[in-house]
Amino acid sequence: MTRCLAMALAALLMVPWVAAAQTAETPVISIIVDDLGYQHEGGQRVVALPGPVACSVLPHTPYAQRVAVAAHRSGKEVLLHLPMQAMNDKDPGFGALTIDTGERELRRLLYANLDAVPHVVGVNNHMGSLLTRHPGHMAWLMQSLRQDPRELFFIDSVTSPQSVAYRLARENDVPSARRDLFLDRDPDPQAIAAQFDRLIALALARGSAVAIGHPYPGTLDVLERELPRLEARGVRLVSVAEFIRRNATESSPWHVSLSPSPRGSKN
Repeated sequence: MTRCLAMALAALLMVPWVAAAQTAETPVISIIVDDLGYQHEGGQRVVALPGPVACSVLPHTPYAQRVAVAAHRSGKEVLLHLPMQAMNDKDPGFGALTIDTGERELRRLLYANLDAVPHVVGVNNHMGSLLTRHPGHMAWLMQSLRQDPRELFFIDSVTSPQSVAYRLARENDVPSARRDLFLDRDPDPQAIAAQFDRLIALALARGSAVAIGHPYPGTLDVLERELPRLEARGVRLVSVAEFIRRNATESSPWHVSLSPSPRGSKN
């Protein structure tokens, strides 16, 4: 009788450990919605999405502060969507870092942009297909982020397949990851849904995946429909910070650096 009780107690004590192991082994995804700050309605819909969808806000935009405050209040991460020079002639916006920006000016612009968006916990690049190719500028950026007392993380949006931003972030000990796919390079709703399915498949195959989307109506329709179904599809939505922590060690089978970055976008 005593032996049976001891065995039963041991089994009960094992339950939390088993549950924790199962949770740890569940494939995870992180989703970042970029380009927030220009539209009020789109920002509201993103903030209302279920789960820890990260909100990346463009500085110096009409609704930047309002969206950032609302996202923070709803428990969502706020990222600075840092404007950087592209290969084409598209204007990245006010406060952009360019190839002609020197080290001192780069730091000044970075901090001015950070000050323009409250509650920031991380940074990802807006455009930047030109600037993210340049190791010198990326080293200045990552050194500045590393020295910031907020311990900000960096996400390489991979707008160029030649981007060195993620590598320089790691070399400078900045918590970092890089996106695996864009949800809405093609804004057609069926194409967005197919990309979301690809995100799930990627996470199931690798253990983790990061996607970036935008506040397009079609993208938000897909997210509103699909996010509540994630558990049934065998994956879990986590914050970007948690994603990075999970992938922080080389011993992890889901180490971020093991995920090859796909083709960059055109900007």
